[in-house]
Amino acid sequence: MSLSTVKLKILESMFLEDRPARAALIAKDSGNEFRVAMMHLLDLTRKGYVFSPEKGLYAITDKGKKALSPMEITVDKARELVGHLPREKAFHFYTAIEKPLGVYAYGLQDFVDKVQKVDVNSLEFHIYRGDFENWFTCIGDAELGKKMALLKDKNLCGEELRQKLKVLVESRCMALSAMT
Repeated sequence: MSLSTVKLKILESMFLEDRPARAALIAKDSGNEFRVAMMHLLDLTRKGYVFSPEKGLYAITDKGKKALSPMEITVDKARELVGHLPREKAFHFYTAIEKPLGVYAYGLQDFVDKVQKVDVNSLEFHIYRGDFENWFTCIGDAELGKKMALLKDKNLCGEELRQKLKVLVESRCMALSAMT
C-alpha cells in the first residue's frame, strides 16, 4: 500500500521522535495543521502504522517503521553494531575537508561517547554533508541512516544537534542491545 506525502511526513516525524507524542507536536513537526494531522493519525492508527499507548499520545509501530525503513536487522548484525567494528569500518571525525580530528567511532555506543566529546563544528560538518546517514547505512543500520537524513532536515546546530544525535543513537543502541 502506498502512503500519501502527508502520511509519510507524519510517520517521519514520529520515527525521528521515537517516543509517544501528542498530536499537536506531531502536527507541528510534520508541518501540518492540527486538524489535518489528526485526521491522518486516526487513519494511520486504523491501518496499523501508528498506535495510541494512552489517550492523546501517538507512537509509530513496527509496521510504520518498515514503511520508512524496510531493512530488518538480524541478531548478529545488532550485536556487531553495538560492539566493536574493525578500524576500516570506523567513523572518522573531521571539522572540514582535509581537517581530521584523529577521533574514530568503532560502533554505535562508541559513536555516542565520541559525539559527546568532539567539537560541535565536526558534528555540523558531518550531518549536513550526509556523512552520518551514509556511515550508519554502510555499516548495516538503514533505520539509523534514515533518522540521520530526517535529522539533517531539521537544521539543528550547536549543542541542540549534539544532544539530539546522542539521544537518537543511544536509543538505537538500547533497542539493538535488547535484541541480543
